[in-house]
Amino acid sequence: MVMIILSIVVVLVIIYVVPFLIYGLATKVINLKPPEGASPVRFLISILVSKIGTAIAFVLIFYFARSSFSGEWFLYAFIWWISVVIGELGQAVGSNYTLKEAVIGIISETIYLPLSAYLVNLMIGLK
Repeated sequence: MVMIILSIVVVLVIIYVVPFLIYGLATKVINLKPPEGASPVRFLISILVSKIGTAIAFVLIFYFARSSFSGEWFLYAFIWWISVVIGELGQAVGSNYTLKEAVIGIISETIYLPLSAYLVNLMIGLK
């Protein structure tokens, strides 16, 4: 149980910090603007709450399917990647999300999903 909770915390840190760094870099490189109408603190808290749910789901799904995914962390990450990339593209079709933001999101997810899956596999995968 301790390793599951620790895995959730590790994944949460990764999936929260990596996008923060990538979006921060994008604001400097391609002049990406922060979302309008929301305070920065409120925006970051809303992202944190969303990422908490994602981290819990990511770890628990792996845990309950570890007989299938242990050692197959890249496949696990790829399945998640497909899901979130489709979500990013779907958001870009909407009105308050640009294609630039979607691409930055996809870059972030391409980094943090394999890293998270690899570490979760090490922490709670079957040996």
